[in-house]
Amino acid sequence: MSALPPYASPLQRTWYYSFRIICGLIFFFLIFPILVILPLSFNAQDFFTFTKEMLALDPAGYSFKHYQDFFTNPDWQQALTNSVMIAPVATVLATSFGTLAAIGLSQSHVPYKPAIMAVLISPMIVPLIISAAGMYFFYSRIGLQGTYWGVVLAHAALGTPFVIITVTATLVGFDRSLVRAAANLGANPVTTFFKVQMPLIVPGVVSGALFAFITSFDEVVVVLFLGSAGQKTLPWQMFTGLREQISPTILAVASLMVAISICLLTVLELLRRRSERLRGLSPG
Repeated sequence: MSALPPYASPLQRTWYYSFRIICGLIFFFLIFPILVILPLSFNAQDFFTFTKEMLALDPAGYSFKHYQDFFTNPDWQQALTNSVMIAPVATVLATSFGTLAAIGLSQSHVPYKPAIMAVLISPMIVPLIISAAGMYFFYSRIGLQGTYWGVVLAHAALGTPFVIITVTATLVGFDRSLVRAAANLGANPVTTFFKVQMPLIVPGVVSGALFAFITSFDEVVVVLFLGSAGQKTLPWQMFTGLREQISPTILAVASLMVAISICLLTVLELLRRRSERLRGLSPG
């Protein structure tokens, strides 16, 4: 953001500093809860509060025992295994369907594009509890409720809108003449897609895939409706732990999930910058 010009009026100066104060308060409001759980996850006691030893920075007040409990407790490990089994498959399905849908909607001859787009991105607009209830009644009729593939398909449906949006944004700067040139040189549509189009839109595809993965890995409402005890994921186990037993292990798991999210968001930012360079929107 540009610096405040020396000739700015008092009103402009007031807005300039007020805007930064408001942004700082919003940032603090969003980040502070995350900053709280990180030190609490190292609490040597089984409490959700800062002990006197922790406040005094006494090493005796800190411990890795909650992380050890996560990696040794069979319930947590089973939940982690389920999340790792569900999220990648749901991501692959969401990425495939979302990419194909975005490419199809980018064609000029497709009718009713706004209506189709509204339907496709509706899972991220409709309240999740409504989507979960609808999926429960529908999947119960076709025998997918309480099954592995039922949860996977539900998570894929929730992740597909993110892929559609990111890939559609990438296709905005795509040069259609490249596709026509490939066709004139004798390339079939499949070869054109993988050799010409895909390399240029891959940052958007990967970004959408990461969003779909985060959506599946963090989702709890749908899996509560559709999953059985055998499909208990990490968020479900955390939700159960909050209801049945208040264990600081939840904070350790939350800290690990925050670390994973930060890594994925860093990758997203790097991909965004690469996409801008490929489209010529930023230097170097």
